[in-house]
Amino acid sequence: MKVIAASALLLAAALASPSALAEPNRVQLPATLDGFVHYTTVTRGEVTEHIMTTPAAMEAIKAGQPVPAGTHFLLVDYRDGKLYRTFVMEKGEGFGAEYDGRRRTGDWQFQWFWPDRTVNMAENTARCQSCHRSQASTDYLYTARRVPQFHGAPVE
Repeated sequence: MKVIAASALLLAAALASPSALAEPNRVQLPATLDGFVHYTTVTRGEVTEHIMTTPAAMEAIKAGQPVPAGTHFLLVDYRDGKLYRTFVMEKGEGFGAEYDGRRRTGDWQFQWFWPDRTVNMAENTARCQSCHRSQASTDYLYTARRVPQFHGAPVE
């Protein structure tokens, strides 16, 4: 019993800790960006983030519908003009069931990837979920409001 209690305490501490690391999950980095729509760019100091998704996701958002399962949103992070890392939100059927209610963001999972396509295990994906939970009314997306503003050129 003491081992189970200690394990539960360690897990709770890891979930609450800002230094918790990424975890393996079902998120996949798409093999290519072909077919993705670069609909917005966010600049934060020296960081430029190109945010993109599929045309089907954009149509769903414009129609006020949930984003379909199988959708990827990518935040491609450039620093000093070079690819630094890629953040991927992937929505999959049942993805949310893998987390308790305190971490669940619908059926979205999150992952950071290095330019060589390996998972950046130093990132805290629980932090991603925590932050995106505040966007439940827009299917957990921060930039959903920019999709209807997109008319061929990325919205700044």
